[in-house]
Amino acid sequence: MSKYLTYQERLEIEAGLKENLSFGVIALKLNKDRTTIAKEIKRHTITKKTGYSGWPYNACRLRSKCKKKKICPKGECRRASATYCKLCSYCNESCPDFEEQVCISQFKPPYVCNGCRQLDKCTLTKVTYDAVDAHTAFTSTISEARSGILSDEAELTRINNLISPLIKNGQSVHQVYINYVDELMCSEKTIYNYIDACLLDVRNIDLPRKVKYRPRYKKSEFKVDKGCRIGRNYSDFQIFVYKHPDYAIVQMDSVIGNKGGKVLLTIHFVNTSFMIAFLRKANTSQSVIDVFNQLYELLGKAIFKKLFPVILTDNGSEFSNPEAIEFAPDGTRRTSVFYCDPSAPYQKGSIEVNHELIRRILPKGTSFDAMTQETVCLIMSHINSYTRKKLNEKNPYQAFSFYYGENLPCQMGYVSVPAEDIILTRKLLNK
Repeated sequence: MSKYLTYQERLEIEAGLKENLSFGVIALKLNKDRTTIAKEIKRHTITKKTGYSGWPYNACRLRSKCKKKKICPKGECRRASATYCKLCSYCNESCPDFEEQVCISQFKPPYVCNGCRQLDKCTLTKVTYDAVDAHTAFTSTISEARSGILSDEAELTRINNLISPLIKNGQSVHQVYINYVDELMCSEKTIYNYIDACLLDVRNIDLPRKVKYRPRYKKSEFKVDKGCRIGRNYSDFQIFVYKHPDYAIVQMDSVIGNKGGKVLLTIHFVNTSFMIAFLRKANTSQSVIDVFNQLYELLGKAIFKKLFPVILTDNGSEFSNPEAIEFAPDGTRRTSVFYCDPSAPYQKGSIEVNHELIRRILPKGTSFDAMTQETVCLIMSHINSYTRKKLNEKNPYQAFSFYYGENLPCQMGYVSVPAEDIILTRKLLNK
């Protein structure tokens, strides 16, 4: 067993902090020592100076009653349109009467704001713990610790004096390594790394074959622990569907806008081609969990289990906590989650095809940051009212209403759009 925390465990820590659980309770759930949890949170907390919708960051004690205007020197105001200076994000830097207010919750366990009820209405400095950022920072730290040069200056000099003259005489690195392996005391790959790092007198230009190779570019990416997929692979999905042939299959995916901005969570009911979508602030695992918790609360246990008996999704990091999706907050199993094979989007081809209709309205590269959930519901209402040949010239809205009742689409915020009013281009957003 690894002594390091996994991504799944960090997600559990983040969820526990949001529920205001103590270090001891979180540690008990993860079978860890409470000091391990405390150190993890302290090591990976993030400080943010942000406000909320309509109010910028402002940590001044006097902000609630302040009515100061034009405190910036003449001609240097960076937000002249603000009625009062407290509505400007630069207020704290410019005001001579600024007195910083620090929230006392940061000085007592758990030392973060994740579980604070006022988090969405706070303009003070916030300290939060995010599982994705924490795991990314941890992975980077481990990578840096395992990289670099392990030899000291004297050892490098010895290796250089041994191999550089031979390579300059036309010998290959492999030839030198084979003949002097007992003296070099390192691997052949290490020698190539030293040459790449320009630590020896020879360079890559001195290696006739290497300079002919095209450079290999490898983009570093955030990888999620694969433990959560054990028992949930595509082969397991096929077995599950074979045992439960009456279950309606639901497919799930994400539609990305600008990198780092808002994203869509799309949920596709394969038997009716009906798709629902939810706007999320970030492409995180917790945001997906929050969507399913909201649906569970909105629809109720019976209807939720009828709609979502089994879910098939891809291997994105936002779907890396399947247990939190499968089980309701009260511990009741509400669905079963399975994953496609890596690089096999065709295994959930139905939702991929339906994404093409979304991309007609929201082309790749379009930012979702200015959108609201109401806008998303409008887009999906038009898409769901579009007639499909596979449905015998009916539209998904009609098929879904036939299977699950006419009131259910309206309950989730979707309406039927007359055929003559359907718009599947960017014009829809300008109405």
